[in-house]
Amino acid sequence: MARDRFYSQVKAALIKAGWKITHDPLKLEIGGVKLEVDFGAEALADGVLAAERDTEKIAVEVKSFISSSPTNELHAALGQFIAYRLALSELEPDRQLYLAIPLAAYADFFQRPFPKRLVQENGLSLMVYDPIRQEVLQWL
Repeated sequence: MARDRFYSQVKAALIKAGWKITHDPLKLEIGGVKLEVDFGAEALADGVLAAERDTEKIAVEVKSFISSSPTNELHAALGQFIAYRLALSELEPDRQLYLAIPLAAYADFFQRPFPKRLVQENGLSLMVYDPIRQEVLQWL
């Protein structure tokens, strides 16, 4: 499985934010198809963030949006997100799926009307991260 360019930065950001990586990758098999989400994570049992999240489980698909066509990246990411969300709804309904996107892509491309509408219409949950500081900035 090819890792996204910012895979390590997102993993570090999740750990810094109080998440325990439980699956790397999170492998799913459903209906004769094998899928791999980049990460499965659970809140740590201790710490300030964990106090608010002690029962939360997430799955995170990492995307960099650094190619010359962010529209094509969004199309591919949207397809993956929809497939992963459907599989998780049957296999692990208590796990919330997020698409991890870098701050630069969120601040520019994802503020444009059409990408914004695609995100809203398809109910994508976003995790905005800073790949330089390796920090989670927003959960949307």
